Amino acid sequence: MTRLLIIGPPGSGKGTQAEHIARHFNIPAVSTGEIFRTNVSQETPLGREAARYLDGGDFVPDHLTNALVKERLRDSDVRPGFLLDGYPRTAPQVSELDNMLASLGQRLDAVIELLAPDAELEQRMLQRAKDQGRKDDTVEVFRRRLDLYHRETHEVVSVYAGRGLVVCIDGSGEPSEITKRAIAAVEKFLTT
Repeated sequence: MTRLLIIGPPGSGKGTQAEHIARHFNIPAVSTGEIFRTNVSQETPLGREAARYLDGGDFVPDHLTNALVKERLRDSDVRPGFLLDGYPRTAPQVSELDNMLASLGQRLDAVIELLAPDAELEQRMLQRAKDQGRKDDTVEVFRRRLDLYHRETHEVVSVYAGRGLVVCIDGSGEPSEITKRAIAAVEKFLTT
């Protein structure tokens, strides 16, 4: 049973790496970003509310995100383990996740932090916007998200570092090489 969290600034490759790492450990990747985008495109009530925040480059408020994740962690496919991508983003969400996992008799095993220079991240986001036609990947939105990451989400890394759970990964370079580095580092961490 492996329960992981992947975290890093926008454009760091969390989604790509989450898929590959989750597949390696035979666990589902649980991406709040993808769930939000699906709800936005389907114009669900949550999606319409989330779109107001996402379109402006802001984070979806904790109460919406917490409810979504709590429901997802009750699904049968995540009982053997999971890799969370995009949650928690704030210190209050860390506390909420702690409560969710405790109520299920679970805990996180490791937190993967992807690191890359801001300039490389910006170029990746612009390329993704071009390749995928994502309206939420503009320079202005990217810079707002990066600022929010540095101000709010990095605190999450500090909390987990204080618990000895963080595995830092160089997120620069080719995605396949980043995946190899991440899997090797996580496997080593889990066996020590």
